[in-house]
Amino acid sequence: MSRLLLYGNRLSGHSYKVRLALMLGDLSHDYEHVDLAVARDARLDAFRAASRWGEVPVLLVDGVPLVQSNAILQWLAESEGVLAAAPGERQTVREWLSWEANRIGISLPNLRYIRLFGGANESVCDWLAARLRDDLSVLDATLAGRAWLVGQHPTIADVACAAYLWWLPDAGLNLQRWPNVAAWLARIEALPGWAHPDTLMAPDLADEEEDE
Repeated sequence: MSRLLLYGNRLSGHSYKVRLALMLGDLSHDYEHVDLAVARDARLDAFRAASRWGEVPVLLVDGVPLVQSNAILQWLAESEGVLAAAPGERQTVREWLSWEANRIGISLPNLRYIRLFGGANESVCDWLAARLRDDLSVLDATLAGRAWLVGQHPTIADVACAAYLWWLPDAGLNLQRWPNVAAWLARIEALPGWAHPDTLMAPDLADEEEDE
């Protein structure tokens, strides 16, 4: 079995995607929190050596770094069988991964960041919120009458598209208008190994104290 080490951050939904997939796939791994508030050149040497663009997540597989969350999810599905789709469904999964990267992966994290930390005017917030509502409507329509985005079982498409949605209240929205999305998230929460991102991505407090 490969030795897996994930570098991530507690506020990063992209990091959460990968760790959630590892948990749902019951893959043994180590997790190391990277403090993104620290200047890039002051971050862990091992992380900087592994991260091609200085970003999280990074998954080390027997010391070989894999980067970009959705690309890592594809590797986990193809190489480790984690939430893998049937052969005839793989193209649809890839399409959802690309959609997520261009839609929810832009609208929700940016709106959430602004709502939590400020730094943008209301017109930007309004644009992101409108875009996010459209994204949620796409998901809600797709999930009408079906349990999962692709096929009869959960896949990495579900992990990718759902990851940031547990932080939706941080962006000032709730799922009242999108009941199919709410039910879908509840199904994911019922999967063995699921944990909320605030729990799953929390840094090890002992490690944090040693670093101080």
